[in-house]
Amino acid sequence: MEAKAKARYLRVTPRKARRVIDLIRGQQATEALAVLKFAEQSASDPIYKLVASGVANARVRADEEGVAFDENELVISEAFVDEGPTMKRFRPRAQGRAFRIDKRTSHVTVVLASGDDLPQRKSRKGNR
Repeated sequence: MEAKAKARYLRVTPRKARRVIDLIRGQQATEALAVLKFAEQSASDPIYKLVASGVANARVRADEEGVAFDENELVISEAFVDEGPTMKRFRPRAQGRAFRIDKRTSHVTVVLASGDDLPQRKSRKGNR
């Protein structure tokens, strides 16, 4: 069984969100929630909500399919951050100039799978 959760237009830069996602990729969902709860990065709060939403989606999906659900079997099989649209703002600078400030957004996707449904993937680091 597989469940997916997405957060779009998240007001966190993709680079900062990827640092947090790298902490939880491949972990059990309960462990990932514990890590995110105590992570100091500001991006950990919305990603915590996203993983919790994915667990709830898995629970609903298991109820619909009539499958036994165990929260401890869920593993974060995929987690990635894509870049969203950039909001452009301008600040005044010396001598009548304007300075552009980019406010970046992110699209975060988390896929949870039960332990028996995990795809057997090769490590990307070994293929270099």
